[in-house]
Amino acid sequence: MKIHCLIENTSSAPELVAEHGLSLLIETGSHRILFDAGASPAFAENAARMGLDLGRVDAAVLSHGHYDHGGGLLRFLELNPHSPVWASPHAAEPHFNAAGKDIGLPAELTEHERFLPVPAAVSELAPGITLHTAGTVPQAYPTPANGMSTLRGNTHVPDDFRHELYLLIEENGRRVLFSGCSHRGILNITAHFRPDILVGGFHLMRTPLQKLPTVADALAQFQTLYYTAHCTGDPAFNFLKSTLRERLNSFSSGSSIKLDL
Repeated sequence: MKIHCLIENTSSAPELVAEHGLSLLIETGSHRILFDAGASPAFAENAARMGLDLGRVDAAVLSHGHYDHGGGLLRFLELNPHSPVWASPHAAEPHFNAAGKDIGLPAELTEHERFLPVPAAVSELAPGITLHTAGTVPQAYPTPANGMSTLRGNTHVPDDFRHELYLLIEENGRRVLFSGCSHRGILNITAHFRPDILVGGFHLMRTPLQKLPTVADALAQFQTLYYTAHCTGDPAFNFLKSTLRERLNSFSSGSSIKLDL
């Protein structure tokens, strides 16, 4: 399996764009999957510079309903004439950050004929490739909304992140999990799926330093290899690295990860 980072907050090459967002192109033995599309069409520009053809993608997956993961999907739909974009049934709901700014998705995207809600809590895209909604993950560890909200009727309420979606790929008896921001809690997600490899953001960038030892010790208990970026944050990454060592790695725009499964 190969995982190409099309866009992330930082860049590994001067000719590639960095922006606050995430987009990964995953190549399995039989499928090409776009996992998120950053905040803008810049992910597609990077893909072209990396020699990657988005027109050959079989399916796209939106990890959750925030602009920094779905903002480039309209450009993807222009470049790819056939791929569906799979999302949570709740991805189109309004979403706001702690300052009250709208961080949701444009109606032009959510009303597109190829923007499709997953039909079940666990949906099979292909043999060994499944999508899992947030409701499948037990909340053993608390997951504060950190000021983010959604609308229920006309009332702002704390976001419960029911719009998250996780991609699980199983090859040769190994489980590789993709999570865009892990708003439902990186510990909850890891404990539930017990993946061999986990790729995505951990959403620890605003976690107080005094809480990081608990997170690091809990992650260390799982036999998981972690690749993280975007919303994890440098202070949290550096702290986790001191505990997880070679089991924790980062990636950025232009990075490619080859997994021997």
